[in-house]
Amino acid sequence: MSENSQFQFGAATGVGSMPGGDAREAVKTAAGTFEDFPFLPELPARGPGADMIGRTAGMLVELYARVEPSGWRLGDRPGRDTKRARSWLGEDLDALEEFTQGHQGPLKVQAVGPWTLAAHLELRNGEAALSDAGACRDLAASLAEGLRLHLAEVRRRVPGAHVVLQLDEPSLTAVLRGQVRTASGYRTHRAVDRQVVEATLRDVVGVHDGGPVVVHSCAPDVPFALLRRAGAAGVSFDLSLVTERDDEAIGEAVEAGTRLFAGVVPATDGPLSDPAGSVMGVRTLWRRLGLRPGLLAETVTVTPTCGLAGASPAYAREALAHCVRAARSLADNPE
Repeated sequence: MSENSQFQFGAATGVGSMPGGDAREAVKTAAGTFEDFPFLPELPARGPGADMIGRTAGMLVELYARVEPSGWRLGDRPGRDTKRARSWLGEDLDALEEFTQGHQGPLKVQAVGPWTLAAHLELRNGEAALSDAGACRDLAASLAEGLRLHLAEVRRRVPGAHVVLQLDEPSLTAVLRGQVRTASGYRTHRAVDRQVVEATLRDVVGVHDGGPVVVHSCAPDVPFALLRRAGAAGVSFDLSLVTERDDEAIGEAVEAGTRLFAGVVPATDGPLSDPAGSVMGVRTLWRRLGLRPGLLAETVTVTPTCGLAGASPAYAREALAHCVRAARSLADNPE
């Protein structure tokens, strides 16, 4: 078992993004719904700098990015886009500090991982940083230092929390398969060697010294084995995209002590099944893996399938509350 297998995760939490632009309301909802495992929401509806890429770009150290018509592009100095991203993150942290006073236990914060960042941040020539191995190394090093500072700030503001870092890597599979398109759209960037991908992830995971890191991807074919080797204490994924060919890697991950953040509640508006129905897929997976039912509650955290930025505020609140009910159903009736 890994050393992080002893960490006490909560039974349910959110993925990251929420609808709307009111930081206090979003944090109040996240902290109030998940008293055992709150998370710091992201609010991309506020605009550039609050989006997933811009928010993390604002954390970089000695690298800066600005908004171009084609997306976020690295530049020489911090401009208004960087300042806006940092200002919004500060506003979010103020709200987090306010609504988590006295919190003792896990608290999750999110940032984009090095490979999804490299696939979406442009160099000066307009191509993704992914096209340049040196740029990828510089970007990962800058991200690691920025995350180190961010985690220290979260711990300062919420001193009783056991901070969990989530790295969002929805583009990771595309990076590994050479499926990230060039600026022209006519070609794709060559696949990055798996050992390079793994080593870079390991370096970034290592900045959270003594704390667990979860890697999230709502894309198909999540590389569970690679993430486990890179040091991830947990993997967050959309359960509906898991197939039987993933079983061996998931089973090995569970046996090694990896926490599964199972996305089972739809991230966009629609009818919700009863809590027991929402986690039926988890039980089915468990039976296929031949694992002891009693391990379920010790191993699985229930989440939405992905971020809730595209949902209505009312549905987002209900979806988060539904995660709590579904996790309770899983614990009460593991069979």
